[in-house]
Amino acid sequence: MYNAIDTLFDQHLGRFGRSLIGFEPTLRRLSTAETVDNGGYPPYNLERISEQEYRITLAVAGFTMSDLDITLADNKLTVSGSTSDRKNTSGSDWIHKGIAERSFTRTFVLADHVVVNNAKLENGLLTIELTREIPEALKPRKIAITGSDVVGSISSQ
Repeated sequence: MYNAIDTLFDQHLGRFGRSLIGFEPTLRRLSTAETVDNGGYPPYNLERISEQEYRITLAVAGFTMSDLDITLADNKLTVSGSTSDRKNTSGSDWIHKGIAERSFTRTFVLADHVVVNNAKLENGLLTIELTREIPEALKPRKIAITGSDVVGSISSQ
């Protein structure tokens, strides 16, 4: 049955032919990834720190730790923020409110074996540290070749 996974495969990975084996779950996860358009809010950076380490930094000025929520489910890291529970306790009448404290949701699809190490809120920046940890069983290894090392020869007479 030809479905969205096959279409995605043909459009983006077709040049590799059908020599990729076992990528269907990853392609399915990518094709069904939630895309919530918040008009680019909040802005964020994605950094590669090293071959196995990554960092996501979101600019969340005006949010407190209790306003933010980070969840990881099915290789999707979702960061959301809401200030709707907070009331204006200062009693002031805003003349200009330029710090956008509106609710948001950002979803990042993580590759297999990427783990979230920690999250830190400091100076209006939410930083999430990630590491790709390949299990020992999946790391490259040498395969021993067994059998006879003798190659038959043709004798001439």
